[in-house]
Amino acid sequence: MRTLISTVFISLDGVVDSPGGEPGYRNSGWSFKEIDFVPEAFEIKGREQQEATAILLGRTSYEAFSPVWPGMEEFAEYKTMPKYVVSTTLTEDRLVSNWGETTILRSLDDVAALKETEGGPIVVHASASLNHSLSDAGLVDRYHLLVFPLLLGAGKRLFSTSDKDTQKLRLVEHEVYSNGLQKQIFDVVR
Repeated sequence: MRTLISTVFISLDGVVDSPGGEPGYRNSGWSFKEIDFVPEAFEIKGREQQEATAILLGRTSYEAFSPVWPGMEEFAEYKTMPKYVVSTTLTEDRLVSNWGETTILRSLDDVAALKETEGGPIVVHASASLNHSLSDAGLVDRYHLLVFPLLLGAGKRLFSTSDKDTQKLRLVEHEVYSNGLQKQIFDVVR
């Protein structure tokens, strides 16, 4: 079974909304504007590209990333990696042609079936709504969190608020950086 890894930039109060400057959120761009850049804090992002064998995105994140990421040197490893978009509304004609193979998955059952295939880890970038659904369905195996020392208040959050049984996590790696960022890597305990 493949490992499904949720990887996000997250504020201390759980907000994952628009860290890179996506329009429509009042604190958009908070990951770049509010914290001094310390390169070693982002080592995990390079490691993810080396270890992952596929990317899983929700439709909104795909539509935000697909016009930009194919041309970014920082994400070169992702260009040829298979991509999967979970959406009931996205159509094939709206997929970009310069970002490698992309497959549309129509349900969480399709995601569960993908996890059963041969291959290495699948990383989920951003995709707040998709993360809620994946977590609630028990499909997330690991969390890669870069926690920013900010309280943003309103905004999309990583974890759903559905009434469910306690889900235990095991901290497997952590580090604190000079700018206050914290890397926290948790495995989901089953």
